[in-house]
Amino acid sequence: MRDYYEILGVGRAADGAELKSAFRKLAMEHHPDRNDGCEEAAGRFKEINEAYSILSDPQKRAAYDRFGHAGVNGMNGAGAGFSDVRDIFNEVFGDAFGDMFGRGQRRPQGPTRGGDLRYDLEISLEQAYAGSEVEIKVPAALTCEDCSGSGCSPGSQPTACGSCGGMGRVRATQGFFTIERTCPRCGGAGRLVLDPCKGCRGVGQLRRERTLQVRIPAGVDDGTNIRLAGEGDAGQRGGPRGDLYIFLSVQPHELFERDGLDLLCSVPVPMAIAALGGEVEAPCLLGGENCDGNSKITVKVPEGAQTGRTVRLKNRGMPSLRSRERGDLVVELFIETPAKLTARQKELLREFAGLCGEQQHPRTATFFQKARRFWDGIVRADG
Repeated sequence: MRDYYEILGVGRAADGAELKSAFRKLAMEHHPDRNDGCEEAAGRFKEINEAYSILSDPQKRAAYDRFGHAGVNGMNGAGAGFSDVRDIFNEVFGDAFGDMFGRGQRRPQGPTRGGDLRYDLEISLEQAYAGSEVEIKVPAALTCEDCSGSGCSPGSQPTACGSCGGMGRVRATQGFFTIERTCPRCGGAGRLVLDPCKGCRGVGQLRRERTLQVRIPAGVDDGTNIRLAGEGDAGQRGGPRGDLYIFLSVQPHELFERDGLDLLCSVPVPMAIAALGGEVEAPCLLGGENCDGNSKITVKVPEGAQTGRTVRLKNRGMPSLRSRERGDLVVELFIETPAKLTARQKELLREFAGLCGEQQHPRTATFFQKARRFWDGIVRADG
């Protein structure tokens, strides 16, 4: 016969907490319900119970430590009777196996809350900027109007399930212990519909498409979700409706890129305006108090502007969802070189280029100074 400490995988100095932890782990692993009735697992399970029933009792453990198995003959789990094993399981597992040993009484299932629903909604950046109202169609479980959710035809009522006595649970004995499961006949409802409603075929619910108006607040971003309480599936047996969660995604825009509350926009600038300074028009989103209503805004281009320079226009970006704060519109300047020039235009540009020097092209002058030092270093290394 194997040593009880070896069976539980603990040392002889193990305290009560270590014993209980080891027993819980092994009993869960070898429980017959988790091993499809395997005889080897059932035998191991019984062996684990026996070891714990001895070592968890101070008097039995003391006798076992002194005399071994001879000191506890007649006091092991089997000899102690079913009540000892039941006490062990109630102590360690509680309700883990669903009122395994019949402790307490279950009541028939009452009203059940309806399930929550998810709806994915794609909106434009303009809608996210100004806020909008959107109509959506959501499939949902609705209470059958013909039977008011009872599932019974008019004039009839549900009947208590004879298999479980209306409790929704049935008990089955396996060897020396009892397991309680959901009643297979009524599915845990505790009642049967003998004369089903023709509209819903006894289910009590119908799946229909509902049309809802959803208010999208200004400032929403990708991943924002909106909860509509009570707009989910209908509850059962008079239970409340679930909720509807709308998850938003914002479509990419052809002009703007969003960065938090800021809006980024790249605007081409003619070479002459970039050199002399001036103004260009940039797009802006409608709906903000800072726009003039025609979706255009004037951007001042400083003299000598280069590609990549940004101009920040305060408070012309996205509104905040949770405050009065508003982001900025960040305009990136892209200096455009003229193309398809006429002969006269080319002549003027050549004349202009001949008149320009390092003062007009400081970056070019600095670059070639660095380049010359780089080339000179290569030549010296080769020499």
